[in-house]
Parts: sequence; structure tokens; C-alpha cells
Amino acid sequence: MVNDSKKRDSRYWDKWKASGAIGNINGPDYGEAYAFFDCKAPITQIAQEIPTIRELVKTPRRLELLLDERVMPLIGNKVLKHVDSELAEIALEADDANIRYVLAARSPQNVTNRQTADELAAILNQAYQSPLYADGEKFRGEIAYKDRGRDVFRD
Repeated sequence: MVNDSKKRDSRYWDKWKASGAIGNINGPDYGEAYAFFDCKAPITQIAQEIPTIRELVKTPRRLELLLDERVMPLIGNKVLKHVDSELAEIALEADDANIRYVLAARSPQNVTNRQTADELAAILNQAYQSPLYADGEKFRGEIAYKDRGRDVFRD
């Protein structure tokens, strides 16, 4: 959490931009992260549960989410404009592993990619506790985000 005086000081954000954690002159000035996950529930049921899940985990209202059933069309069509070859490779691997869904997230300005990935993790953790997953069903998924110019997986 950043205190209000730092939020308003551009010098604070310049440090994060320089490290590649948030946008710079070559990229977006907001956080982006992608959750690749498998679930037996249909996309319509997942979409219906997302508002409840967001409320339970207190996801910021300004966090934009985009859910798609097929991983490659979302990434391949560059629905989110800053898709790179590393992310496309991750999406191909998810597709090859029969991962059904991708949940893309974009945070408001001056929120890091890692913070956006953390929000996605909270959403997926709560989704696993919801009726979307049967008792004892194994969770399969990963969250990817860019850190210092490279796509990494959230621990």
C-alpha cells in the first residue's frame, strides 16, 4: 500500500517505471497480468460468479477484467494491446496443456503489474472456494505478469 503523499509524487512512480514494474515511455502506465486456469464450469457460470468473487475479495472497482474461454484467440487478437512474444509463448503452453480459460486484468494508472497479479490471485483463490469447483477438485493455473521487461509467474 502506498501512502497518499507518495501517490501524488511523480518521482516515486518514476522509480517503478524505470524498473519496468509499471509502464514507461515504451509501455503502458498501468498494471497488467494474465491468469491462465482450468475449470469444469462453463464460461457463463464463471462470468456470473465474478461479481460476487470481486465483492468478497474487495477487488478495486477500477480493475478491468476480461474473461475468455479460449486462450489463444484472446492473446492472438491482441484484445489487450500490449501482448508480446513471451506472453504469446505462455499462452501457447497453456493451450497445449488444455487450460480452458484466461482472465486478463488491467489496473488503473500507477498500479504495478505485480499488484495486478496479486489481485488476480485473490480472485482465483476465492473462485476455487466457490461453487465453480467441486470439493477436492484440483486447481490448475498460473498467473503471468511482466517484471523488469520479462514475463514471470507469480509465486
